[in-house]
Amino acid sequence: MLKLLLTIFFSLVLAVVLLQLRQQRLELNYQNNRLHAQIRQSQSKLWNQQLQIAIYTAPNAISKTVGQQNLNMVPESPLPAQNAHWIDPQHNPDAE
Repeated sequence: MLKLLLTIFFSLVLAVVLLQLRQQRLELNYQNNRLHAQIRQSQSKLWNQQLQIAIYTAPNAISKTVGQQNLNMVPESPLPAQNAHWIDPQHNPDAE
């Protein structure tokens, strides 16, 4: 009789523990899905921002903006020599 009562008692304890573990698993799955949805939303927002940056920094958009604003842009440093030769290191910007 005692063995039967102990078996029933521990079976109930085991059932309660398993139900608790199942509940925790369901809660973790819910939190995981919510987190993935937030990640997807942030990724979508980031991709849209990257697209806007790419649109505004495209060479044709920049040249159009510079042309509309009448900006006289000059390079900050002199441009390298166009016809650098390997024998003449003075006109070669890569030579040291």
